Amino acid sequence: MQTLQRRLGIPGAAAIGVASMLGAGVFFVWAPATAAAGAAVLIALPLAATIAALNAASTIRLAMRHPVSGGAYAYGRVELGEVPGFIAGCLFLLGKTASVAAIGLIAGGYLWPGAERIVAVGLIVVLAGLNATGVRTTALVSAIAAGIVVVVLGTVLSVGAATDAGGAPELIWPAAGLEGVTGVLSASGLIFFAFAGYARIATLGEEVRDPQRTLPRAALASIGVVFLLSAATLLVLLFTLGTATLAGSSSPLLEVAGGGWDPIVRGAVALACVGSMTGVLAGMSRTAMAMSRDGELPGLLARVASRTSTPVVADLMVAAVAIVAVLLLDPAATVGISACAVLGYYSIAHLSALRAGPELGLARVIPVLGLVGCLVVALSTPWPAVLGVALAVGLAVGARALAGRWRRA
Repeated sequence: MQTLQRRLGIPGAAAIGVASMLGAGVFFVWAPATAAAGAAVLIALPLAATIAALNAASTIRLAMRHPVSGGAYAYGRVELGEVPGFIAGCLFLLGKTASVAAIGLIAGGYLWPGAERIVAVGLIVVLAGLNATGVRTTALVSAIAAGIVVVVLGTVLSVGAATDAGGAPELIWPAAGLEGVTGVLSASGLIFFAFAGYARIATLGEEVRDPQRTLPRAALASIGVVFLLSAATLLVLLFTLGTATLAGSSSPLLEVAGGGWDPIVRGAVALACVGSMTGVLAGMSRTAMAMSRDGELPGLLARVASRTSTPVVADLMVAAVAIVAVLLLDPAATVGISACAVLGYYSIAHLSALRAGPELGLARVIPVLGLVGCLVVALSTPWPAVLGVALAVGLAVGARALAGRWRRA
């Protein structure tokens, strides 16, 4: 069996994580999240970040114990069994396919309104080819994209914060009770979409130097940077626009900064989406490769290029599936599907951490709280997303069982 060379250090791995998170999340989730929770979105943000940190704690500890590509698929397979591992792999591929479709369509909407699907397909083809050239190229593109986006976002927020809005905007808080709690949980699920990038760090476990040191530091650095940027963005938007205007805005950053920033903001959004898609596609291909090695997917997907040590066939396969999602799925539904599936994926990671026990070096309360948080927020996503994810996983498990019977026959 061929193995991938370990190449990335902390900066490269963290760059992939940050760039993967600095896409639709930082630029797009604030309006729907505020519509769901009102000013209580200020509570939803740290809740989403806390769940992300708990997920990172369990996932990275597992990655240190099992430094191979595949993420929670590989960990679930070893710690819980083949079927839970297979379900984790399916959830990851499903969630990230929806994520790639959403991010591609968002980028297309900014670059060429009215031809979003064409742009999204083109981006997927180009970025899949880029990933096939090797993980160093992926890290370089991710680092450049993340750096430019951070500079632009910081500048736009500074301009917005310094602008006189003509009086304090009104902050509307949700009513106390079940409806308010549901709104906060729903908003947390949307915001969690902005913190899922560190999963790509764990799935690149075979391609980093010194996984014991690199993986946890890169994940924490990624989450910390994105949380600070997200908090700054939300505070400026809320206290400049108010909850009503923010909830109904399609481009709140443009409203805050002014029309003169239109081309710069649009370019930054498109660049953020490119960096995010690059990392997501890389993580998907590594998980598909790991599943192929174990006989869960066709063996052809396990092949790696001799010169770059990258899973070229898996890169092409995940790109093809993502293109189908772009052509068929409604972009409004993809975020809910992605959040629900990815939270389910992390639920299996927490179960794996619990099964590993004290040997993992992790306090038991962390995976327990993480598991509860993931399940509660996942079930708070729109019911069509929950139903769709459950049906897709059920069909995949059924197909696996039938394939096993055919092989034994």
